[in-house]
Amino acid sequence: MHDQPWTTAPLVAFDLEGTGGQDHEYEAILEVGVVPLVDGRPDMRGAYDSVVNPGRRIQRRPWSSPGLTNDVLGLAPPLGAVEPELAGRLNGATIVGHNVNVDWRLLSLRCPGIHPAFLIDTLKLARLVHGNTQRRSLTALLAHYELDDEVTKLTGGQPHRAPWDAAGAGLLLGMLIRELPRGNALTVAGLHNVAGVPLGEAEQTLPLF
Repeated sequence: MHDQPWTTAPLVAFDLEGTGGQDHEYEAILEVGVVPLVDGRPDMRGAYDSVVNPGRRIQRRPWSSPGLTNDVLGLAPPLGAVEPELAGRLNGATIVGHNVNVDWRLLSLRCPGIHPAFLIDTLKLARLVHGNTQRRSLTALLAHYELDDEVTKLTGGQPHRAPWDAAGAGLLLGMLIRELPRGNALTVAGLHNVAGVPLGEAEQTLPLF
């Protein structure tokens, strides 16, 4: 399979919103979004997202995700009720995300029964394509490629919410690959080589701005 086109890989774009690294071992997942990629593009027909009840009240901070208020979180299912759906969608799949290691660190900590096959990082790929530029955040890159409105239409959501960011990472992946020399001939193995992140690699806090 590794010599097949990258679009044949079982790719699933993923994003989560959490309480923030300042909570250290108490950091909680507040929302998850999963969007399968079909022929290299997000397929919203198979998408899944859920707000997650963290089991406690959350202090609002300037970077808190819009709309994830304590009232909304209090009505959501707990992570234990969401985890089986996530496991069914992510186990054995290749997870695509922007700065994916950060989300993977928290997901693997809170849901140790989830075992993807591989991680693909669109931030790593963006650095390969653009070099050391200011365009590093997901929203900045999507705006650069004029994809932000398309993501909003696909999801009906907004930036910094898990469904929007997951679909955005999925769209961004294809756009960045097209920027690569011979990107149209990229194989699964080639994708792993240019954008892969080892599952066991420690979290990297990468500057986004």
